[in-house]
Amino acid sequence: MPCSATSYDYLRKLVQAQSANVIGSAHDKLFNMRLTSMATLAGAAGLDDFVEMLRKQPAGKLHYKVAEAMTINETSFFRDVRTFETIRNVLLPRIIDARRAQRRLRIWSAACSTGQEAASIAMLLSDRFPEVMDWDVRIIGTDIADNVVERARTGRYRRNEINRGLPARLLVKYFTRHGDEWELDGRLRRMCEFTHINLCEPLPEMPQFDLVLLRNVLLYFSPQDRTCVLNAAHRLLASDGYLVLGAAEQAEDSTDLFQAEFGGESFFYRSAA
Repeated sequence: MPCSATSYDYLRKLVQAQSANVIGSAHDKLFNMRLTSMATLAGAAGLDDFVEMLRKQPAGKLHYKVAEAMTINETSFFRDVRTFETIRNVLLPRIIDARRAQRRLRIWSAACSTGQEAASIAMLLSDRFPEVMDWDVRIIGTDIADNVVERARTGRYRRNEINRGLPARLLVKYFTRHGDEWELDGRLRRMCEFTHINLCEPLPEMPQFDLVLLRNVLLYFSPQDRTCVLNAAHRLLASDGYLVLGAAEQAEDSTDLFQAEFGGESFFYRSAA
């Protein structure tokens, strides 16, 4: 049941304060879809009643859970084919060639959701660059939502997730079926680690990354938060590393930090300083 305009406004502000996710008024129906069951579990008669409960409490776990429920967790294997062609044909060959002496790779999948992007990179490395499987490779996936981080750690995916972007050849090669789920190969799972991070808060200690995948997340942030996140990405990017954004995203507010380059089928960024 729809709630009042003031309640929707409160929820939009709560979500932005907790996660930096900007939800426009055109998407108010999402609150009904995603919060009704939470409101019922909290003992509220409806969303308006739930909002009153939230207003009376200091910001805490319940407020964070609201923001987490409203996080957009859209993902798929090898999402955006042109981007992955560029990663496979341009970026990874360059990075691997530059790291042959160290035999070490560090890749960050920011806003990783349930882990398909990290798993896609792991499969790509194993399938196309088998020489690095003896290297020290870490693919670090981070997300603000604890529930999706926990799912990513299992390396298990349902049929509808498998059917989104995963070639049958790679399914057979890298997954084992367990009932209604498919589990990623253990060796590739061990290359990937997942942890909770809010991109708009001070980041914990992290390594310098050879490749940062910050895709399809900036468009949900305010300009100020986009700038903060891009500054953090720049600090964590190796001087000769690469940043990849979503197809509809640009580092337009950080031209002093990054320089754009077009290779293969899509744009990517290098550090300008």
